[in-house]
Amino acid sequence: MKILIHGSGHKADSWNKVITYINKDKDILCPNLSEILNGKEASYDNLYNSFVEYCNKIEGKIDLCGLSLGGILALNFAIDYPEKVKSLVLIGTPHKVPKVMFSIQNIIFKFLPKKIFETMAFNKKDTFILGKTMKNLDFSNRVQNIKCPTLIICGEKDNANIKSAHYLAENIENAKLEIMKNTGHIINEESPEELAKTLTEFWKD
Repeated sequence: MKILIHGSGHKADSWNKVITYINKDKDILCPNLSEILNGKEASYDNLYNSFVEYCNKIEGKIDLCGLSLGGILALNFAIDYPEKVKSLVLIGTPHKVPKVMFSIQNIIFKFLPKKIFETMAFNKKDTFILGKTMKNLDFSNRVQNIKCPTLIICGEKDNANIKSAHYLAENIENAKLEIMKNTGHIINEESPEELAKTLTEFWKD
């Protein structure tokens, strides 16, 4: 089973175009992160524990593919439950949360109207709670424990995550790096066909 995990700025339907280009024989799940919380406060610990519960209900090994926040959840899970993960794909994923960037982002979010958050994973209040509880996340000294086949993907215009992509590729034993040309952070929406092709080839291998 393959699980595609969206970022904080989008919902599960952000994967729709990618899925249309993927071979139809693939079993794919795309959870909405706000829904798997089941009404709990949107702290990172609650979200991660809900994600762990979601994944562990699935029989057998899983292929995880996450973007941004989804990548952080996938990375965290692969470190904690190596026996459950068959392969790992991390797209635009930081190995540690950049505190300065998060602080600036939260200031910007504060002035945005609530309506803007309707297209995002969480409402305005929950987005702030999540950001506040993620600021100390750092997997720098744990990524070396990942042993499953791993693909690191980053858009060449994703300046916030390009360094982290190289760090992850260099520090995860079975990782390879794919830098996508003319693409930014939201690769699943910016280059869905190319991403689908890359994922299909990786899963096939």
